[in-house]
Amino acid sequence: MEFVVACMTCQHCKHEQVAYPRLLQPLAIPDQAWEEISMDFIESLPKSEGRNAILVVVDKLTKFAHFISLTHPFTAQEIAQVFIDTVAKLHGLPKSIVLD
Repeated sequence: MEFVVACMTCQHCKHEQVAYPRLLQPLAIPDQAWEEISMDFIESLPKSEGRNAILVVVDKLTKFAHFISLTHPFTAQEIAQVFIDTVAKLHGLPKSIVLD
């Protein structure tokens, strides 16, 4: 036992003593359109009319999407206002939003 503790090769090659990760669990299928959505950003795009980012908002049931052009850098307050003005105005506020 003392040899294993003192041996640097043994210490570097030991496997971690953690539980094996379980399988991913799928998200539930929503009952109604625009009840659950996912949002993501596409950034570092070439400028087009002064905009260089896109906010992608996707309904998880219908897979319908909104693509909203933005100028980087932006704040959370600006994103919230754009979301209210474009998505929530048309579909109402969702029950849940999934971000990565």
